[in-house]
Amino acid sequence: MKKDNFIKSLKTSLGSKYVLTAKWEKHTFSKGWRYGEGEALAVVKPGTLFQIWNVLKLCVEENVIVIMQAANTGLTGGSTPFGDDYDRPIVIINTMRVNHIHIINEGKQIIGLAGSTLFGLENELDKYGREPHSVIGSSCIGASIVGGVCNNSGGALVKRGPAYTELSLYAKINLDGKLELVNDLGVDLGNSEKEILNNLQSKNYNQDQIQFPKKLASDNEYKSRIRDVDAGTPARYNADKRRLYSASGCAGKIAVFAVRLDTYLKPTKSSVFYLGSNNPENFSKIRRDILSNFKNLPESGEYVHRDCYEAAKQYSKDTFIAIEKLGPSFIPKLFEFKRRVDLITGKFRFLPSKFSDKLMQFLSLFWPNHLPIRMEKFHEKYEHHWIIEMSDEGIDEIKNYLISYFEDNEGSFFECNKKEADKALLHRFVAASAVGRFHALNENNLGEMISLDIAFPRNEKNWFENLPQEIENQLEMKLYYGHLFCHVLHHNYIVKKGVDADALKKRLLKIYDDIGAEYPAEHNVGHEYLAKPSLTDFYKDLDPTNGFNPGIGQTSKNKYWK
Repeated sequence: MKKDNFIKSLKTSLGSKYVLTAKWEKHTFSKGWRYGEGEALAVVKPGTLFQIWNVLKLCVEENVIVIMQAANTGLTGGSTPFGDDYDRPIVIINTMRVNHIHIINEGKQIIGLAGSTLFGLENELDKYGREPHSVIGSSCIGASIVGGVCNNSGGALVKRGPAYTELSLYAKINLDGKLELVNDLGVDLGNSEKEILNNLQSKNYNQDQIQFPKKLASDNEYKSRIRDVDAGTPARYNADKRRLYSASGCAGKIAVFAVRLDTYLKPTKSSVFYLGSNNPENFSKIRRDILSNFKNLPESGEYVHRDCYEAAKQYSKDTFIAIEKLGPSFIPKLFEFKRRVDLITGKFRFLPSKFSDKLMQFLSLFWPNHLPIRMEKFHEKYEHHWIIEMSDEGIDEIKNYLISYFEDNEGSFFECNKKEADKALLHRFVAASAVGRFHALNENNLGEMISLDIAFPRNEKNWFENLPQEIENQLEMKLYYGHLFCHVLHHNYIVKKGVDADALKKRLLKIYDDIGAEYPAEHNVGHEYLAKPSLTDFYKDLDPTNGFNPGIGQTSKNKYWK
């Protein structure tokens, strides 16, 4: 089919309004939030599951690559094209209009359709006194439920682990190049594709049609895995074969229509403890004691290095204020606005590049200091900061332990009031944007950014990085933050101008290889990381013709993986 006829067929199926072909219209969808971009023949925005199916059929029939995309909030470029060396044209299917969430089993489980978001799920579950597997962080930037499952996301919440399910509804292209619909959702929805998809869309099923197969809807082993502090392997990482199953970890190699997930009972009460120390060994000891000996596991444990604290205070201030004053629901709108501003201002040579970042940074200077006094005092006194949230009986357990521990060891802690707790957690989660903002403001004087997502072995005591001086000399900035209980650390670097960032990244990864670390931990390989053989084999099994999201994990972009 000729290009014009193909586009016409898409518009007939969806309506012209929902088929984007102009370069400026496609830009928001074809450029990654932080990394990667490429050209797409069209971006389509179906409004129903059956419309997604019809677009898939047309693309498969016409030998067109499909990239499934939800909120496009990934950090490694995994939901957009990457470069211009594909052997077939590309259509991006953006699923955000299909955002229905079904509450089933009295709120103990949910079914999230293709474009449903974590923020929407938090709101839906609130009336049931329950929570999803992941809360603030991903939900703040509008991340989707299905995207989290497909990308092995989550895991910051100690009792819940990464997003995982064996119950999903998806389409795949078989070895003969035919599109198949696979219903592993555990709900009897009918026989034909149209019947199954329309019944799910309209929630046309009753309790008797919901089945309970012997399949997981969450990572039921994570609590015991994270307690095993002597294990020589990480608690969680992207290529973990035990958690690669259909939609889970698929990275867009199938078209996922819906997933079914467990939910979690909200604690009766919770409290946040803010720890400071100048010796990372103290945090290693506290971590081992809590995971090995405590009756109650923490809810979360977020680490921030002093340099990252300072950078976030200065360069993530506007994001912090926007979330605090306008709520998480505003953040997707803010990022969409930023993208469009940069697209428009990029057409005027007299305006600086990344204009939106520079404007927002300037405006943030007029806002007073937004961080609590006690946090600021700890920032001055301590290099390492750890924000631990405990709930119910665990509150007294950790309070008594920390009082005793810091009587005999360097460092200190305080129990946050409600305002301090909210600000501490929010400050940690906006820290991820600091390195990008600093780079945008100073890009003419800097080299490239390197962002690494490292899962250290559970028994690794030297988790805080000490680099050889030769590498230190090549770095302009390094920011460390992460999830200390599960030993997942995020290392963000900016290299000095003229430094070969690719060569330096290989040297850094070799350091992690030598201690048995895995990477990426929770961001998926995207186009930034090399997929390990176990992950590549999983992708090939799901997508033998390489028709969905080719090139992921630096694999082949050609048909049949040639």
